[in-house]
Amino acid sequence: MSAKVVINDVGPRDGLQNQTTSLPPEERVELINALLKAGVDHVEVGSFVSPKAVPAMVGTDIVLNSLSSKPGEFSVLVPNMKGYELALAAGAKCVAMVLYGADGMAQANVNMSRADAERAMEQILQRAAIDGVRVLATIAVSWECPFDGPVTKETVADITRRFVGLGADQVVLADSIGAANPQQVRELTAMLVNEHGAQRLACHFHDTRAMGLANVFAALESGIRSFDASIGGMGGCPFAPGASGNVATEDVVMMLEQMGYDTGIDLPELMNASRLADRLTNNAPGGRAKSWLEGHLRKKRKARNQVHE
Repeated sequence: MSAKVVINDVGPRDGLQNQTTSLPPEERVELINALLKAGVDHVEVGSFVSPKAVPAMVGTDIVLNSLSSKPGEFSVLVPNMKGYELALAAGAKCVAMVLYGADGMAQANVNMSRADAERAMEQILQRAAIDGVRVLATIAVSWECPFDGPVTKETVADITRRFVGLGADQVVLADSIGAANPQQVRELTAMLVNEHGAQRLACHFHDTRAMGLANVFAALESGIRSFDASIGGMGGCPFAPGASGNVATEDVVMMLEQMGYDTGIDLPELMNASRLADRLTNNAPGGRAKSWLEGHLRKKRKARNQVHE
């Protein structure tokens, strides 16, 4: 298995959409640039959804335009064909769309059935193939729905099989409310990796029950090498009761680097981005290892200074 692991930071979209204060596009670009400086070259930068439903994402076209000359993969969330067309007009080269493991979540999130969401996704895949746009298919509540309860492996496997077959560039298994445990994660991811290979799969975990990092590890053992994470541990779906923040990017990078995996991310610069996220929002607590990481980096800086004296 490859030692390279791709981290897609979803903080500028998933993290910011649940904040009480909306950041203007300029500050969102500032945060994205801090992530890019740290070596994070996959970032979910916003969404083209109804401004009434998610006012924090107003101005995503401005954000995309500001990043047009920057290297990296910048994805945007689209809920339907209208959102896709807005994203395309703004210059998006990669879009993410949400599928659902349960009808209850589909109704709460986009006011449509699972089947309707899948039909919309199929239409977008057809258009994207013509337009040369990459498509990420995220399966929300891949393990458990806050409305309908546990989701079976067979349900997720069927959705994955269908959309891999239809040409989705990547299928992202999302534990949207942080309900999964490592054994469940290992069972589902191992089954899907065996069927489709790891290259077409990614995982997205929330840390609601303090099992986010353990779930990353379980998926890693199955062969998954692509993960969503959110700078500062920001996040939480406004339409999923009980969902807390995403697993923190700094925690995931720390664990992976200590285990010998290559993320290409500079941890001191990533901590600068984490501090910036907290300054901009006043509500980015940082990962579970924040205190240790800050102390560890202070000791390293002190040691370097002493060498140069």
